[in-house]
Amino acid sequence: MSMDLAQFGIDNPDVYIAGVDEVGRGPLAGPVVAAAVILDRAALIVGLKDSKQLSPSKRRYLDLEIRDKALAFAIGWAEVEEIDRLNILQASLLAMHRAVEALSLQPTLVLVDGNRCPKWSYKSHAIIAGDQKVPAISAASIVAKVYRDQKMMDYHEKFPEYGFNQHMGYGTLRHRQALLQHGPSAIHRRSFAPVKAALLLV
Repeated sequence: MSMDLAQFGIDNPDVYIAGVDEVGRGPLAGPVVAAAVILDRAALIVGLKDSKQLSPSKRRYLDLEIRDKALAFAIGWAEVEEIDRLNILQASLLAMHRAVEALSLQPTLVLVDGNRCPKWSYKSHAIIAGDQKVPAISAASIVAKVYRDQKMMDYHEKFPEYGFNQHMGYGTLRHRQALLQHGPSAIHRRSFAPVKAALLLV
């Protein structure tokens, strides 16, 4: 993957470009997590791509390499209560905003995966399928995915009956069956239809 900065009105290569991506918009449980990454263009990381195209072991390997070689990275998230209160789109944008605000370096340009950017003062562009086109966004998708998966593994220890260690909160058949059997947990998104339906049975 390569990137022509001129398309963003930048002719100086010595800039801090932050890639931003989120994971966890679709699950029935758990937070939505975003990451922001500013790569060091002098420190090549081989194999960056959309986190969904990587095996869990490869994601974990690249996550460590990104954390070691990036000029800066940060993670932000929105909790279940915020998802239910704001809606999942606004919660995702909030998580992205928090991730960028937490960077140790001020980005010159922020490139966001998707079709819209949060409301902020940064020069930014939304790029559809950016996690397949822009290395920094790919890196952000990997960091966010690994972080969220670990949070869901931690939640599995607290709520083992739902199988979060297998589906990470997504609405698999096993998860939906457990939801109907046990009712929603504290980390289920009550604004999502399958969780609402399970609440009626409690």
